Amino acid sequence: MANRRPGYLDRIIQDPEILVGKPVVKGTRIPVELVLQHLEENFDLEDLFAAFPRLTTEDVRACLAYARATVARKRTGSTRRQVLHARAAQA
Repeated sequence: MANRRPGYLDRIIQDPEILVGKPVVKGTRIPVELVLQHLEENFDLEDLFAAFPRLTTEDVRACLAYARATVARKRTGSTRRQVLHARAAQA
C-alpha cells in the first residue's frame, strides 16, 4: 500500500503558470484551497457544484485526498526533524 500512487495525482496539478503554482483541479483554475474552504463553510455538495459547475465528485475526493496527503507529509516531516534534532543534541 505504501507504493500505491495517490489518487489525486490525475486530478490535482501545480503549475507555476496557473495561479502562481497553487494546487488546482486539473483543467480549471479552481484552487484546492477554495474547494476545501467552501466545504468547511457549507458541506452541501449541491451548493458546491452550483458554485463550481465544472467540479465533479471525483474532483472533490481528489481535493480531500490531496489535503490528507499534505497533512501526512507535514506530520512525517516534523517527526523526522524531531528525530534528527534529538540525535544532534545527543552527539
